[in-house]
Amino acid sequence: SMNRDDSHQHKARKRFGQNFLVDHHVINKIIAAIAPKPEQNIIEIGPGHGAITEPILAKCPSLKAVELDRDLIPLLTEKLAGYPDFQIHQGDALKIDFSQFYQAGRAMRIIGNLPYNISTPLIFHLLGFSPQIEDMHFMLQKEVVDRLAASPGDKNYGRLSVMVQYYSSVQPLFSVPSTAFRPVPKVESAIVRLLPYSQPPHPANDLELLTRLVSASFQQRRKTMRNTLKYMLDATQLEQLDIDISLRPQNLSVVDFVHLSNQIGALQ
Repeated sequence: SMNRDDSHQHKARKRFGQNFLVDHHVINKIIAAIAPKPEQNIIEIGPGHGAITEPILAKCPSLKAVELDRDLIPLLTEKLAGYPDFQIHQGDALKIDFSQFYQAGRAMRIIGNLPYNISTPLIFHLLGFSPQIEDMHFMLQKEVVDRLAASPGDKNYGRLSVMVQYYSSVQPLFSVPSTAFRPVPKVESAIVRLLPYSQPPHPANDLELLTRLVSASFQQRRKTMRNTLKYMLDATQLEQLDIDISLRPQNLSVVDFVHLSNQIGALQ
């Protein structure tokens, strides 16, 4: 009973968190923000029905895409048959080694409409390749963009803010109304631009220690830093820190966390 038309009636699948972008005004705004150029090394994660893929291909015919949903691949291949250099890599973006797409002198530009359930782990996965990445443009739930961009003292400021801002500059661009999608999601979305530093401006001596410190601190965000640090240092060592440990984690900047992490490493 699989007739020819069934392939075009691809239903959005809950398990992939699929919401397809249909609003042309929003699409044009996104393309303008990305500003694709012919020779660039652009990789799209989760092209969906190709709403952004096609206008980008028109400006950058060597675009590559990473798509998990096998059922979408024949649809996309057929729809984008006019672009012979377009390649689709079937697979899970969380597991893909993105350095395979890097070419000398052509840093990667990563774009994608990221489903909520994978957005945080995927951003961290990609930041692992940041020396090879020029920039990233993502459509995310607005709440995630607020967390990425938050400053110390904001209610949204947390582990995600600190760790992503350690690796990159975060620029929230604009909100996208839920009516721009089919099916219409229950939440607002927003576009964010991440610009990875070629070298973090305030490098941590031990990245694993920084990651542990930030995670532990925000697990108990209502408590003071003393509470987190007493599990990492003894009383004498705590005295040697030149940071006010009566502060709560949300009052420490990225630089404060790096500085603190480097001091702990030196004391341990």
